Amino acid sequence: MDKLARVYRRGDGAEIWVLIHIEVQGQPDDDFEERVYIYNYRIFDRYKRRVASLIVLTDTNPDWRPVSYEYRLFGCRTLLEFLTAKLLDCGADWDNLLESDNPFAIVTMAHLQTQATRHNAEERYAAKLRLAKLLYQKGYDRREIINLFRFIAWVMALPPELEDQFMNDVIAYEKKENLPYMAPFELRAFERGREEGVEEGIEKGIEKGIEKGLEEGLRQALLSTLTVRFGALAEDLPARVAAVTEPAELRELHRQALLADSLEEFMVLLGE
Repeated sequence: MDKLARVYRRGDGAEIWVLIHIEVQGQPDDDFEERVYIYNYRIFDRYKRRVASLIVLTDTNPDWRPVSYEYRLFGCRTLLEFLTAKLLDCGADWDNLLESDNPFAIVTMAHLQTQATRHNAEERYAAKLRLAKLLYQKGYDRREIINLFRFIAWVMALPPELEDQFMNDVIAYEKKENLPYMAPFELRAFERGREEGVEEGIEKGIEKGIEKGLEEGLRQALLSTLTVRFGALAEDLPARVAAVTEPAELRELHRQALLADSLEEFMVLLGE
C-alpha cells in the first residue's frame, strides 16, 4: 500500500481510532480493484479496526474509474466500495484550483501541468515559475512553502539551462517582493556563488556557488529534517553525513529522510 494513517473520530462521546488507506495510482491496471481489496482486508486483519480506502487516480485515461471490487460464490457476496479522486477532473475547474488555499491544490496543479507540458520544456518552465510565485500569494507558513516548492521543483523537471533560468527568476522575484525566506538552500548557494563570481561570468559563478554552498546546505537540510522527524540523532550521524560529498547523493538522502518511517530505516539507507 502507498500510505496508512491512524486517525481519530468521535463516537458516543469517546474518541476512537480508525485507519485510512490511501492508494495513489498512476496508470490503469486490470488488477487494481482486487489489489485495493487485498490491502483493505489485510489491514483490517492486522489491526482489527475499521478501514477506509481512499484512491487518488493520477493517470491520463478519462474512462478508467475503478470504484469497487466484488465477487459472488454459492449465494455469498463479497463487496468493497472505495472513494476515488481523479486528478484529471480537476483540470476542468482550474479557476477553483487557483483560488483554493488547500495546499493539495498546488500539488494537483503541478501534476496536471507536468502532464500537459510533457513535450514542451518552455511551457513547463513558464508553468513552473507561475506555480512557484503562487506559493508566495497563498499565505502558507514557511514549512508549507518550502515543502511545496520542493515538490514543484522535483515533479516539474527542466533541462539544465531552463532550470538555471528558473532559479534566477525565483531569486529575482523573491527580492522584488521582499520575501527572502522561501527559496530553498540550493537557490541560496546558487545566488551566493553567482554574486561572488559575477566578474568571472555567470557559468563560473554558478559553479562557484555549487562548490561553496550547495553541499553544506544539503547536509544541513538533511540533518534538520531528520531532527524534526525523529528527534535526537546519534552522535556519529553528522560525521557520517559529512562523509557524503556528491550533491546527487545528498539530495537522494534528503528525499529518503522525508519518506522513511523511522530513523533506523534511514540509517540502513545511509549505510547502503
